[in-house]
Amino acid sequence: MLIFLYGKDTYRSRQKLNEITDHYKEIHKSGLNLNYLDLKTQKFSDFYDKIRPVSMFKEKKLLVLKNSFLNKDFQQKFQELFKKFKNTDDIIVFYQEDEIAKNDSFFKFLKRNSKYQEFKLLKGQKLKDWLKKEFKKYDKNITEEALEGLIDFVGNDLWQLSNEIKKIASYNLKNKEIISFEDIKLLVRPKIETDIFETIDAIASKNKKRAIELMHKHLRIGDSPMYLLSMINYQLRNLIIIKELAPFYKSPWAISKMTGLHPYVVRKTLNLIDNFTIDQLKKIYQKIFQVDLNIKTSKIESKLALDLLIAEI
Repeated sequence: MLIFLYGKDTYRSRQKLNEITDHYKEIHKSGLNLNYLDLKTQKFSDFYDKIRPVSMFKEKKLLVLKNSFLNKDFQQKFQELFKKFKNTDDIIVFYQEDEIAKNDSFFKFLKRNSKYQEFKLLKGQKLKDWLKKEFKKYDKNITEEALEGLIDFVGNDLWQLSNEIKKIASYNLKNKEIISFEDIKLLVRPKIETDIFETIDAIASKNKKRAIELMHKHLRIGDSPMYLLSMINYQLRNLIIIKELAPFYKSPWAISKMTGLHPYVVRKTLNLIDNFTIDQLKKIYQKIFQVDLNIKTSKIESKLALDLLIAEI
């Protein structure tokens, strides 16, 4: 039997792998025929030496193969000898954590010839349902506001969310059964590397509704209005600089070297420059300066000023 586990959500794919190996160990107590091979460093011959011998106790083998997509020699030989493995009683699990190109020939081969499961990153209601289920394991419930706050703070990284749930549940173990947003604010620290770029992208893409939603998300998790304004100002300045340089420097690396900006910032900004003329960018830049002045002189409340700025872009 061939099993193929893959996808960006490595937390759930690892859970599934553990479920398979734990079930195997319950039936085959010795564990002698359970083997893990990392094909980043090991060869097809290492795999074949494990799968070929017949167990004297006629015990099924379980082989877990990691990083098969990094080993072209293994892929070729496995497909050439596939008839030997096609109807085997042994279990061969292909486990892949890194992203795979959907047009990869070995990816297509495994999907045709195995029981496969893709683990996509959870979003929206599916993510909330997963969180509720995890809190239930600790006999805890969580309010809708707290759920949204936890997702705002952490995102959909289930590894980190799992650790945060344990921490929250332990803290509240003797106090109460329902987790509130106040608990989240007290116990969960927002990601230090808050992704302001998604908000800036929405502004630069002129998706005003999405930009305002994301702006309010940043405000909810504690980012100050002046910080957000400074980040918008920073990105608009980068847009102006890169738009003026792009016709003369085709390589992001060259622009990065010229400006001192991180290559990641340059690549992200290059994707946005066609949304504006240079005159439009300079007018927006002037608006930001005026909004900053109005806030500092108390002519307008800062959160309202941000909403109006986005609406006028």
